[in-house]
This record gives sequence, structure tokens and C-alpha cells, in this order.
Amino acid sequence: MLTDYHLHLRPDDPGTPSERFFTRENVDRYLAAARDAGIEELGVSEHVYRFTQALDVWRHPFWEEQARDDLDAYCEFVRETPLRLGIECDFVPGAEDRTATLLEARDFDYVVGSVHFVGEAAVDHEGWDVWDRKGDADEVWRRYFDALAECARSGLFDVLAHPDLVKVWGAGRPMPERDPRHFYEPAVEAIAESGIAVEVSTAGLRKPVGEIYPARAFAEMCVEAGAVFALSSDAHHPEHVGFRYEDAVGFLGELGVEEICVFEARQRRQAPLGAAVRED
Repeated sequence: MLTDYHLHLRPDDPGTPSERFFTRENVDRYLAAARDAGIEELGVSEHVYRFTQALDVWRHPFWEEQARDDLDAYCEFVRETPLRLGIECDFVPGAEDRTATLLEARDFDYVVGSVHFVGEAAVDHEGWDVWDRKGDADEVWRRYFDALAECARSGLFDVLAHPDLVKVWGAGRPMPERDPRHFYEPAVEAIAESGIAVEVSTAGLRKPVGEIYPARAFAEMCVEAGAVFALSSDAHHPEHVGFRYEDAVGFLGELGVEEICVFEARQRRQAPLGAAVRED
């Protein structure tokens, strides 16, 4: 089986209102792309900060700027389609109870947990760039992976999204002086303790870093710790569904991973990893 659970029906660009992208016609485009890629199960996980209810969790200026839609209307729409219902929810330290209240009130099939912000600054958004505020790469990486460990241990999420997102800029941002495995360790320990699924995402292949999330060394440490894996593209357009899955399937195979996670009603099971369909 192949899955793609972490995807978005609309781009992150300005001027992309929900009424334009939360349509059956757009869903059909994603479903067609999934069929072409040999993906059997497709789910949508829109960013939580695009919904007004998220402001009960965190009132960061970026969230206040983005929060325009109704979360329950989104859930109702997705339930009328063949898509699995998910959400990509940022981990906000200190807001665990508020996050749980938001998530538990909806019938998600799965929740993708992510870390984009370190404090008030973001690791992947130039408008809130952490590197403008704190240029010490070792400190940024330490704080990012400490937050990722908290995210895993929180028990709020089913999948840990793009788990080394801090590398997204590649050579465009400073790299830590220490071996990256030093920073991975607390996150891997938390993954092992919590049992959260680790996302293998091809989105990094579309970013300046030009590699899969997570890095091979991180993934190897996860395998050694007994982690399970989910497979996603983080698509924001139909043409990105299953993007370069042949690389992801090969990557997992080289790690000795033979199964991936499948979700329904926040219950997880393991399914044999399928073969990717390579486009000519």
C-alpha cells in the first residue's frame, strides 16, 4: 500500500480562499493524481492556523493574519468526500490542554503534529525567520529538536511531520558545528517512548535542501529505536501528490522498513509498503 496523508487542498500563497479550493472538483483532481501515482489512501491535513478556532490555542501574529476559516465547516466538507480527514497542527509549548480540546472535539482520522516555530520565530518562513533573530545554528537546532521531542511526547498527535524541517534551507542557512545526530537524540528518544509515527516526506526534495525528511542518519536512528513510519508528500497542488515516491519507497527499503502506517478514526494499523509508480 501507498498513502499520502499530509497534503493540502490549497496553496500557502496569498489569495487562496477556501471557497476556491475546498470544492469537489479540486478533490477530484487530487484523487486522480493519487490514482496515477498508485496511492490507495489519500487524506487531507490543512494547516490548523488557517482556522479561527486555532486562535484559542495561540495568538501569534502570523496565526492572527492567517485564521479566516471555520474548522467545523472544513471537517464537514472533507467528510463528504472519499478523503481521510486530518489536520496539520503545530505543537505550541504550554498550550497542550487547549490543543487537546480543539482536536478532541472533531472526528479526525489522524492528526499530523509539526514544529515550525522556535519561540516566536519560524524555521521555514522568511517573514518570521529564526535566523534573523538567532544566528547560532547549534542553538537553533538544539531548540528545534527539543521542541520536536516535546511534540512527540505530548500525546496529541499521530504522525510527526517533516521531522527535521530545520534543514529546509540547506546551504542557504548556517549548519551546526556539531554532528546532527547529537541534536536528533532527544527527539528519537521521545519517538521511541511515545510510539508516534515518523513521517517520511518527499517535500524536502522540492525545497532548497533537496533531500527527503528525515535525513538518513535520523531515519536510521528511528529504525534502531523501533519507530514506525508514515508516507506523505506534503502536496499543496495536485501535481505534487505522490511526488518522487520512488525515492521515498527506495529510501524506506534501504532502511529495512517493510510496512507503513494507515489511519482511520485515530486508530493505526500497519500495511505492507507498496511499490511506487514511476511517471515516464
